Amino acid sequence: MTDSGLAPNVAKQIRSGSGWMIAYGVLLVILGVMAIGSPFMAGISTTLLVGGFVFAGGLLQCVHAFKCSSFGWGLWTFVLGLLTVVCGALMLAHPLLGLGFLTMLLIIYFLTQGFVEILHALQIKPVQGWGFVLFSGIVSLLLAYLLWRQWPVSGAWAVGMLVGMKILFTGWAAIGVGFGARSLAGR
Repeated sequence: MTDSGLAPNVAKQIRSGSGWMIAYGVLLVILGVMAIGSPFMAGISTTLLVGGFVFAGGLLQCVHAFKCSSFGWGLWTFVLGLLTVVCGALMLAHPLLGLGFLTMLLIIYFLTQGFVEILHALQIKPVQGWGFVLFSGIVSLLLAYLLWRQWPVSGAWAVGMLVGMKILFTGWAAIGVGFGARSLAGR
């Protein structure tokens, strides 16, 4: 047994996993800083990426509609797939309007993420680094509030800036948890 009370192989696995968690956190911090440094480009890039995924998903749904064994369900699947293709195409063709839509989705995302992170932090409270997770959850709730307050004007800058900030704080939380796990395993 190690001085932390863990079996040597378990402690080794935790140390190894904590290294990956710390590396993941550092990468997220770098990406977050890059997004904050160029929020408009990060927002347009996010819109184009999401639009491409929505468009591709709609195409796959249309193809799937022809594989359905029932005409009724197949027709509905095709109509929904076609609607999805149109939404994706609109986001790709008009990324600035897509930013407004994504801003509304971000409000919902940050609210949900904030509540989940706060609950998670309270569940892992004795573990070193839990405060970073709590802080990340509080930041998520604040970001949701800021977006809601300035919508729809906030869409032009907010997607890139706020996603960058969220990535940055999530990175710091991952680094904190990684170091906490490392200390638990008895470095």
